[in-house]
Amino acid sequence: MMTERKALLNDEIKAALQTLPGWTVVEGQTGRPPAHELHKRFVFQDFVHAIAFMTSAAGPIDTLNHHPRWENVWNRIDVFLSTHDLASQISPADVELARLLESLYVNAKGKA
Repeated sequence: MMTERKALLNDEIKAALQTLPGWTVVEGQTGRPPAHELHKRFVFQDFVHAIAFMTSAAGPIDTLNHHPRWENVWNRIDVFLSTHDLASQISPADVELARLLESLYVNAKGKA
């Protein structure tokens, strides 16, 4: 189920970050300024495990219809989340996707 499309207030973002270990807010590279994104770097034992994580996340991400900007270099994946139709601000959909990725990461690390 997709969450409401509205930009979160700074206090709402700070509260969400308390439940998302390792996630931070960074200045966005897309959209109109001032854009912000949730960011986290996920680290895996090697390239194969990093790609397996991306593959396992693809279906659930597509179901949410809220797609990340992510970058893969060898054993790490940097994920950036913002809502483009809200001028690349952070929305509840981004927090929902961050929680999903956290869950998938915990599961992937347990299998490694």
